This record gives sequence, structure tokens and C-alpha cells, in this order.
Amino acid sequence: MTDPAAALAQMLGPKGWLSGEEAEPYRQDWLKRYGIAPLGVARPISTAQVAEIVTLCCDAGMNVVPQGGNTGLCGGAVVERAGGIILSLSRMAAIGEPDAASGSVVVDAGVILSALHDALAPHGLVFPMHLGAEGSARIGGLIGTNAGGSHALRHGVMQDLVLGLEVVLPDGSIWNGLRAVLKDNAGYQLRKLFCGAEGTLGVVTRAVLKLSPAPRQRATALITLGDSAAAVAFGTYLRGEAGEFLTGLEFFCDFGLSLALKHLPGLSFPLESRGDVHVLVELTSSSTRVPLDEILASALEWGMERGLILDGALAMSDAQRAHFWRLREEQPEGQRLEGEQLKHDISVPVGRIAEFIDKGQALCQGILPGVRINPFGHLGDGNIHYNLSPPVGRADFDCKATEIAQALAALATEMNGSFAAEHGLGRAKIALADRNRSPVERDLMARLKHALDPLNTMNPGVIVANPSRKKNFPMNGIS
Repeated sequence: MTDPAAALAQMLGPKGWLSGEEAEPYRQDWLKRYGIAPLGVARPISTAQVAEIVTLCCDAGMNVVPQGGNTGLCGGAVVERAGGIILSLSRMAAIGEPDAASGSVVVDAGVILSALHDALAPHGLVFPMHLGAEGSARIGGLIGTNAGGSHALRHGVMQDLVLGLEVVLPDGSIWNGLRAVLKDNAGYQLRKLFCGAEGTLGVVTRAVLKLSPAPRQRATALITLGDSAAAVAFGTYLRGEAGEFLTGLEFFCDFGLSLALKHLPGLSFPLESRGDVHVLVELTSSSTRVPLDEILASALEWGMERGLILDGALAMSDAQRAHFWRLREEQPEGQRLEGEQLKHDISVPVGRIAEFIDKGQALCQGILPGVRINPFGHLGDGNIHYNLSPPVGRADFDCKATEIAQALAALATEMNGSFAAEHGLGRAKIALADRNRSPVERDLMARLKHALDPLNTMNPGVIVANPSRKKNFPMNGIS
């Protein structure tokens, strides 16, 4: 048989096949915890080429790992088994003409999120997905991890914003589901099956994305509250008062703020008072007739009268609004610059955010006294990025990282939440999933993987470690 690497090199040419040192930038995950040198990096320019690559690798028994912007935090987009290739869609970055009437656009999976934002701006339309890595994250990766971001409260997560998909399946066949309709109940919702699949069921090559009218006005406020319980209470009132105009409801703690102010030049806190929790609120509307400033000002007054809000300010310019958002968005960077850290991506019902933060604090302090905790994230949907720094004077976590992760995952599970809110499982969280999700649920995932990828060539070792393992229970009489 022809050497697969040589065949790929001949098929793709020097720009489409990278090996050796040229493949090095693709090797490790963003946190530098996973990844070995791939056999090479395939960079196709069309869906047909993707299908050729996958077919060749399937026939040769080679592993294929789809990789977007490689900004994931769970090690799901790098090779972990010798002889595998990385499949990068970075050269497939076409953006179709937006369809204003249907509120949709067809894009290649290699499109960078910020480039999509820029392309839509002249049309008065937006793709309402925003996150810290939008300057490098690609649409295919966002679909693969079912990304959420800061606007999920209003617009939903990625699976809510995907109308249709084109996917190359593990055997090289192509499923064309590029239908730009909201309602399509002709069987299983296949497009959602690939949202969150992290490339284990096939390679997303194109997508029909749902668009929204661009906001024509915004009202943004930064507020300080005494504790997380006060933040939850104010957020509950605000959701009822602002309704569909509430686009952003983000929170960060004072420890995280201190790290950001310490390490990031040009960052300042504009309020006179500091409390345990700070909340960023944003209302938007595509109509200029909605009194957003009045709605937000009235809500802030309500919170102050009840002692929930200690201090606050409305953004009076685009520059001030951008600075408010930067205080929230720089939370991960401020902690990274402080030194070693542990990242946990938790979600709980919104009404239990304060309870989780309090109980999580007690759990972590019991395991490693003095550990410094930085909870921040999405107050509107219950997603808490629960990140830790070592105790003052320590450079590490005293080998307690796994124990802490297991305790927090168990706590989230007990609260009917999730230990993998928006970053996926990847390779990093398979053990947590096996510990905290029922055998029925885990076996369903393994069955799906085995049904679509019986040879286990697509991103093996991600989401389910062994999809062909012996079944744990009979299903409808089939064992």
C-alpha cells in the first residue's frame, strides 16, 4: 500500500500538507497539557478534499483529529496517539452572502469568529456569539464544542444558532444538511448531534448560521454588590424587568478584579466602592424606540433601594462600555499572569449560583487551606468559571488538583448542574464524566460513537475513551 503520508502530501501539495517543524504550531493544546507530534497537518481547500482525506485515513486505519483555532481548554483538538493527523480547515474560510430575509448565512468551518462579525457589519446583521477567543476561534471548533459565550442568555448556545450543517462522516461520505429553516422535523435532529461532538462523529465543513438584526442602541452598566446572593437576586429582577432586551449579565469577584488590575496595564476600576461581586449588565435593541436607558436606570434604582447594589455606573460612551467589558473579559488573563492556576467550567441552576460558590469555597479550603478562588462568568445562565490560584507563597497545588476537580464536579452534579458547561469534555474530563454521569448516559454516547465511527478513527480518546467497550446493560433487548 502507498505510504499514507506520501499520498496526502501528493494530494494536498506543499501548502496543504505540513510535517516536521511546520506542523509544530498545531501540536499542543492551548494550555500545553496535551498533544504529541502528528504525522502531519492536512489543510484542505474544499469539502471534496476533506472527504478524500478522511477516506484515505479510514482505509489506512489512521486517526483524524479535526482542529479549529485550537483555543479549547480540554485537550480535544490535538493528537494523542502515534500516527494520527490533524485536519485543519483554516484554508476553508469563505463567508457567503447574508440572507436578510431568512436571517442566515452559509460559512465554511474555517471562518474565524471575529472575521464573521466584521463581514456582517455592513449588512446590519450580527451573529450573536461572543467570547474571549473570538479573534482565533473558528466556526467548526465552536460547533464542535457547542460554545456558549457571553450572549447565551439571550441567543442560546451554538446548537441554537446552527440551522444546518454539511459534514464529512468517518467513512468519507458527505451529509448535506445545509437547510436555512427554523422548522425541520423530518426525523432526528442530526445537526444538533454534531454540536458538541468535538469532531468524534465527523468533520463539519460548512454551516448555515442564524443571524440577528444588529443592535442600534445599547445600555451598559457596571455595578458592585455585597455578595453573590445579592447578584442573583438582582439578576432575577432584571430578567423580569428587561426581558428580551437583556443581552449580557456577567459577573466577576473582587479577587479576580484585583489580579486583573495588578497585571494588566491600562486597566482601572471606575467605581468608588468595591464589594465581593461585580456585575456587568447590557441591554440591546435593534429599535431606537425602546427606552433602554430608562429600563436599566430604573432597575439599578430598585437594586440600590433594597441594599443589593453598593455602587454602579452607566456607560456614557462606547469607550467606557468597552472598558467595562474589558474588566470582565480580562479575568482569565489576570489570573494567568499571576501564575499556576486550575480551571473549572461549571454550570448550576441560576438560583443556586450563590450556594455553589459558598459550598465550593468550603470544599476547596478543606482540601487545600489558603487556596485562592476566582469565580466569574455568566450570571444569566448559571455558568461559573471557577478558577483557582495556589495559596500565597506556594507555586503549585500540592498535588491536590485532581481531588479538587472531583469534589467540584460532584458538587455541581448534586445541584443538578454540569462540570462541563461550555468547554466540552475533550480528553481532560472523561474520568469526571464516568464518575458523575450514569452508566446509561455514558453508554448511549459510546453507542453513538461506535455506530457512526465503528473503526474509531475520528478523534479517538475524546468524549468517550473506549466506544467499543462491552455494553453495561441491555437496551430494548439488545445487549
